Formats: sequence, structure tokens, C-alpha cells
Amino acid sequence: MSENDGKKTLGVRSGPRSGQVKQSFSHGRTKNVVVETKRKRVVMPKPAASKAEAGSKSAAPAGGDPKKRPAGISDAELERRMKALAAAKARETEEAEKRAAEEQARAEERERRRAEQEEKEREEREREEALKAKAEEDARRLQEEADAKARANAPAPDPSEAEARAAKPQKQTQKAPERERDKPSKPAKGGDDKRRSGKLTVNQALRGGEGGRQRSMASMKRQQERARKKAMGQTQDREKVTRDVQLPEAITVSELANRMTEKVADVVKALMQNGIMATQTQTIDADTAELIIEEFGHRVVRVSDSDVEQVIDQVDDKPEDMEPRAPIITVMGHVDHGKTSVLDAIRNARVVAGEAGGITQHIGAYQVQQGDATLTFLDTPGHAAFTSMRARGAQVTDIVVLVVAADDSVMPQTVEAINHAKAAGVPMIVAINKIDKPAADPDKVRTGLLQHEVIVEKLSGDVQDVEVSAISGQGLDELLEAIALQAEVLELKANPNRAAQGAVIEAQLDVGRGPVATVLVQSGTLRRGDIFVVGEQWGKVRAMENDQGERVNEAGPSVPVEVLGLNGTPEAGDVLNVVETEAQAREIAEYRQQQAKDKRAAAGAATTLEAMMAQAKADENVAELPILVKADVQGSAEAIVQAMEKIGNDEVRVRVLHYGVGAITETDVGLAEASGAPIMGFNVRANASARNTANQKGVEIRYYSVIYDLVDDVKAAASGLLSAEVRENFIGYAEIKEVFKVSKVGNVAGCLVTEGIARRSAGVRLLRDNVVIHEGTLKTLKRFKDEVSEVQSGQECGMAFENYEDIRPGDVIEIFEREEVERNL
Repeated sequence: MSENDGKKTLGVRSGPRSGQVKQSFSHGRTKNVVVETKRKRVVMPKPAASKAEAGSKSAAPAGGDPKKRPAGISDAELERRMKALAAAKARETEEAEKRAAEEQARAEERERRRAEQEEKEREEREREEALKAKAEEDARRLQEEADAKARANAPAPDPSEAEARAAKPQKQTQKAPERERDKPSKPAKGGDDKRRSGKLTVNQALRGGEGGRQRSMASMKRQQERARKKAMGQTQDREKVTRDVQLPEAITVSELANRMTEKVADVVKALMQNGIMATQTQTIDADTAELIIEEFGHRVVRVSDSDVEQVIDQVDDKPEDMEPRAPIITVMGHVDHGKTSVLDAIRNARVVAGEAGGITQHIGAYQVQQGDATLTFLDTPGHAAFTSMRARGAQVTDIVVLVVAADDSVMPQTVEAINHAKAAGVPMIVAINKIDKPAADPDKVRTGLLQHEVIVEKLSGDVQDVEVSAISGQGLDELLEAIALQAEVLELKANPNRAAQGAVIEAQLDVGRGPVATVLVQSGTLRRGDIFVVGEQWGKVRAMENDQGERVNEAGPSVPVEVLGLNGTPEAGDVLNVVETEAQAREIAEYRQQQAKDKRAAAGAATTLEAMMAQAKADENVAELPILVKADVQGSAEAIVQAMEKIGNDEVRVRVLHYGVGAITETDVGLAEASGAPIMGFNVRANASARNTANQKGVEIRYYSVIYDLVDDVKAAASGLLSAEVRENFIGYAEIKEVFKVSKVGNVAGCLVTEGIARRSAGVRLLRDNVVIHEGTLKTLKRFKDEVSEVQSGQECGMAFENYEDIRPGDVIEIFEREEVERNL
């Protein structure tokens, strides 16, 4: 056996490998360098080796078991490998110990930071307590100084004052170190922790602090709590807040995100995941929004658009909150029966003189003092055109005073007023006016009222009747006593300590004051500054004026006032409700405007194509007179429009393109020019620019102050559109004696004029056995070969018909003329 058996021959290759590298330099110089390359041997332990095997291997001799030794491995190589394995294990143990030491150091660092944080909080509390004690000390010192000054002003000097003054410097010197200690320490350079240093002083607040707005104490505490949890390793997710999301019928994406308190980007992403590409400004329907709300884990609360009106309080007043209120009396009756004159005599005023034509064309509200009681009067128009005004007056009233002229008895508007009062269910008092006239007959009035189921007390009924004279003042006191008695029976009460609710009696657009509404407060108290909604308009009470034109700051139940501060002119008869916020009022008004717009659109769209074609065919032969109406108040405009609707027949009608309140503007002129309509101004005028535009474009503007004149003019204009009536006048008869055939002319009838006269230009009818068989004109009329224009009765003549040859002896020719007669509505 040789010495090399089982051993590997040692050589140069077992050591570092050597080689040469040729380096090149500038100017063609080169250099050969000898380098050595070392190769690192890494021995990895077998992963499947157990601890028992490792222990047996360590207990085995250095040479190892020759049977388990890999082929070609010498004892020295095996020993080297075992040493490398032991070194690797030692390194692993050392790294594990190092990791444990680092973990322990980190835990100690966390503990140290937590202790420092608690120390800082403790110091902060101590500093706050010290500042609080200092503030208390300063307050006590100021109190002592005030007491000392008070004692100094007293005549008897107090010996303790000197001691207080002597002790004062000592206190200041004692407080100096405290102030130095209480001064906030400057933050470390670069260590801006965004905290407020020290307590906020008055000087800092006046100067604006340290460069602007500072963080609140709550924000600082939240930051400290987050930092402490982070240092303790207690990072936990914030708990999800589930909300009740109010969902209307349609909502924008941004509003939906706002109600869920989620990010808009997250909501848009959720919509995209559901296949809906929508931006934050787009509107989505309620079903889609409900899916998104449920996806985010919130609860859906479906609401309707009409829920916006639920903010208007409709609560029932408690009996103990009710207080007596003034009665509301509406004066009604036929036109020119003296309603306003009676009211003027009661008020000692002259309203009639201010009305055009001496007739009432507006609804007025007034208050009258009767002893200790206050009476609220509503004066309504009596003209037939003001039906809606009278209906509104009856709806808001408590008592109706029916004025009937003693010399005119019961008239159509009297009957209408009776019906309004019965429909409203209010008691009635009959005032028989003009009792001072010689032709006055009160009994005729009482008898006339019996026909309409109004039985007065003199005829054993339950309706009070009073004979009055507005001129002489006779019976006015009895009328007021009857009203007071009726009001006492009714026991009228209202709650003044609630949000105001009232009715719009009249509305107008004033040039200087804007939209103005005459409001009769029915319950609650309307105050200056209240935010209200009335019909489709809303506003804030800027000012209120009573019936005397005086400014008032509040109006209780049964008080009529003019309200300024609306954003638009409301409709007469609208209900006024006071709400809490401007946003609520605007939302309710917008909802009502949208509802009105949808209603108008539905009224125009709710028809079939066949119905539209039938309507168009029916209107094909109907002439229309378009007009524009502008009035001073809303009620007058409505009355004019209703009167215009009654004008016309099957052939012509009046169409009001637009009606409104206020002065005539350029917009009205432009609309009138486009439609070829005249503009009717009732107690309003056109401004300068509108007048110039109307003159340039040839638009007719008519001004009226009495509704009679306006209605008559429109009726006359509509009558001009009627086609003239054609009337036939029979002027003669002729009998055919013989028929001749003439070349180039045709059949010619030899006739004898038996009655009247035969004219060449007249129309003719051919009668055979008294049956009309032809109607036309004459082609020729001759007498003895001469063409003549007419033939008198008893003479013979020759007649030929235009385009007709079938004439026989014995036929009768009827001769007539047509004339056109103008028609009126």
C-alpha cells in the first residue's frame, strides 16, 4: 500500500489561483501584473439531519466512519468540513443572540419613550395648574388693589393699606421666578411638532398668534393619543360608522358622498365597478344610489320631494294658548251699491275718490276701532269681472256684510256674493244702503233676498239686517253693533305665540319697493326679519306697513299689513308660512315652482296624437285675437284674464299670451311684436325704453283705468275678426214661356218678369216644381236684341244661364242679391 492511498496529492492548484493581467497605458506603454484569485468554500449542512445524528457525528472520531464517508474525501478534508459546519452553527447562534438583544433594546426604547411621553404630559398638566394658580393669584391681587383703592377713597384711612403696599413688591419679586419658570421653552431647532407652546394670551390673540391659526387642544390630544398607540404597537383600524342616509328620488354623486361622509372618489369608483360612468356633478336615480349606499354599509331612508314642505308647522294649537282676536269682516255686494262708501263712512276716509270711475277694482284691508274692540274690514270689488277676488275675500273672512241698494234691490253680483258666503260657511249681515233716497224700498230688498234663502230678522229669520245711509251716516252705529254682537257670538280666538300663517289678499310690483303683498295674518305673529314662503315665492320681511301707511315691527292675528322683501310677486290667495331658515324657504319655493311647471307640462302633453289633430282641425277656422295684459296688482290681472276668456264664440276668441304685474317693459314689447298683439296696460305705464321700442316696431300700447273700457275695446276688436254675415234679398221672379236655341250662346229662355225686378248682376236660382235645381249667375239679359242691366215687372226678356243649358218652359227663375252685414259679439 503506498503512502498516497486514500489521500489527494497537494499541489499549487489547491491554493489561490494565480494569473497575469496585461495593463495598457497611454503612449503605448503596457505592464503585466500577476493576480491571485481566491475561491471561498461554503459548506451547507444537510437539512434532513436530526439532532441525534448531529450528536453522534460530534461524538464520532475526527476521521468519521469510513463506510459513510463520501468517496474521494480524505480525513483532513472531512475535518475541515466539520470545522466549517461548527463555525456556521456558531454564527447562527451569535446572530440569534444579537437579534434577541436588538429586540430587547427596542422594547426598552419603547418603554423609555412612553415614560418620556407620560413625563411630558405630567409636566404639561403641572404647567397648566401653575398657570391657573397664577391667574387666580393675579385675580386676587387685582381684587385686593380694587379694595385698597376703595379704602383709599374712603374718609377714614385703613392702616392695613400700607402693609398691602409693602407686601406688593415682595409678591412681585416672588412671582418673578414663577414667571420665568412658566415661560414656554423654545422648541428644538428643526423639531417642529406642530404643537402650541404655552397658553394663548390676549396679546397673542390680538397679534394673530405665531403666524396665524393654531391647533386646538382636542387636536393635540388626538395626535398624542395616536403617537402613544403607535409607540406601543397598538395600531388598530378605526371603527366604521353606519349612518342613516336620506335618499330623494334623484341625487348628485357629490351630494350622495356628502350624506354618506365618504370620499367622492370612492363613490365614483364604486359606481364604475357597477358599470356606471358618472362624474361627481351628474345625477343618479334612487335605485342606483341605494345600491351604492348599501355597498358602503349605510342604511337607506327613502324620502320624497314633497317632504320639504313638512318643515311648515301644521300643529294644532292648545286651548290654553288661544287668545281673543279681532273679527275679519268682508263687505260684498253688487257694483255701485255703495260698499266702499259705507266703509268710508265708518273709517271717515274717502277711498272712492281714489278709485278710477268711482268703482272698486282692488281688494282693500282696513282696521277700525269700535270702542275697545278692533274690527278688520275687507272691501271687495262688485264688478262681474272680479269673481275670484270676492271668492278670496269670503274664504278668509269671519263675517260677511252684504250691501244691497234700497233703490236697486237684488242684482246678479248680490246673488254671487250670497253664494260665496254660503260656500265659505260664514254668517251674513245685510246692510240695506241708500235708505235716504226717495225711491228706496227696503221691503223689496228683503223680499228679493227670500228667493235666495236669505231670511232676515224682520221676516222671522236669523240674518241680521240694518238700514244704513253712507251719505247721512244713518244706521252706521247699529251696523257696527250688529257686527260686534255677531263677533261675540263666534268667540274668535287665535294663538299669537307661534310661527305666523296668513293669506295674501293682494300682491303688486311696486317700482320703488319691489314686490309687495297685502297679507292678512290669520294665526301667529309676523315679525320683521322673519323668513317666509308664500306660494312659489319666498322672502324675508324687510318692512311692514299697516293700513294707515305706518311702519310696524310685528303683526298679530287678524292684522292686515303690506309686506316688503319678497323675491317675486306671489299669486293673490296664496298662503304665507314662516319657516326657520332661508335654505328651507328656498327649497320649498323651488319645489313648488317645479311642481307647477310639471303640472303645466303635463296639461299640455297629456293628450294623444289623434286628439291633437282633432283640436288643430277644430281650431283651423277659429280666429284668435292675441293680447298682452299688464296690471298694477295680481288680482286685477287675474280678473282681466278671466274676463278675456269669456269673450268670443265658435268663430273667434281672445288669447292672452302673457299677463303680469308691473310696468310695461321692453320684453313685453318684443313678445307683442313677435306675435302681432297689442299690449293692454291697466293702471300701469310703459317705461321710456319700452315706449321707444314700441314706436320703432309699431306695437300698439293701450292704457286703461276702468275695467269696463278694457273689456268693451277688446270685445270690439274681437268682433272685427268675425266674418260678415251674408244676407239674401229676393228682388224678383220670372217665368219661362219659351226656350230658344241660339248659336254661340246656347239655350236662351224667353221669360216674363212676374214680380219685382230682374238684374243682370244678381244671382239666380232655377226652380222646377218649386224645387231648386240650379243656382248661379246670368250670362246675358236681353230685351229685344239689346243687352240691358235690368228689366221691370210685367215686361218680357231673354235670359241665358252661365254654364247651364237644362231649362224648360214652365220653370221659374228666382232673382236675389247678397249683402254682407257686420256682426258683433
